[in-house]
Amino acid sequence: MTQEPIRIAMWSGPRNISTAMLRSWGNRPDAAVYDEPFYAAYLLETGIDHPGAAEIIDHYETDRQAIIDEITGPIPGGKAIWYQKHITLHIPDEMDLAWTDKLVNCFLIREPREMITSYIKVRPDVTLNDFGLVQQRRIFDYVRQRTGSPPPVIDAKDVLMNSRRVLLRLCEMIDAPFREDMLSWPPGKRETDGIWARYWYAAVERSTGFQPYRPKPDQVPERLQEILETCNELYAEMYAQRIV
Repeated sequence: MTQEPIRIAMWSGPRNISTAMLRSWGNRPDAAVYDEPFYAAYLLETGIDHPGAAEIIDHYETDRQAIIDEITGPIPGGKAIWYQKHITLHIPDEMDLAWTDKLVNCFLIREPREMITSYIKVRPDVTLNDFGLVQQRRIFDYVRQRTGSPPPVIDAKDVLMNSRRVLLRLCEMIDAPFREDMLSWPPGKRETDGIWARYWYAAVERSTGFQPYRPKPDQVPERLQEILETCNELYAEMYAQRIV
């Protein structure tokens, strides 16, 4: 039987093993992958100071409708699956989400304390919006309302503790065949990585699979406690809906 094409939008905040998940799906011979299609548009529109921003804007499409037309169109290479890594903070509050109806929307979350302490090692000056949880909940609530049920949610810690079980269950929920080659991959760079890889992907380039979960002792600085509390509230309901 020929598999129906599946376009997966995995909605994640930053520092959420999202690139490891990109490696996982990219190791499947039946899947194409896309690394953060809206990143350049986000940088252009916000003027935010990210590493390599000018180069990213110059290199990638910045017209949102053109991006939407591409990611909801034919799957590259005639593959059966198109796994798209989306960072939620790249989607502005005023953007109509109707185009997401054409995708299988899934959500990757991470405990906010661990996410925040990881992120500020690269960008110490942050706001609530930098962590993408406000935007993630907006998209999550939209998909839940449109479909009448919670969309698939996976937690980074659960994936690291038992990647086979979580990915198997995720594949079942989205009608994609599970493959063992999702659990490991060759080290190194990928042509499908964004050019921002040099700033953010050093660890994943060394990886050959999902790393075992290790608790992080780092604590969120006092100046960010209010952001942490808000993030925890936004995270809690999605966490309750996660695949276990």
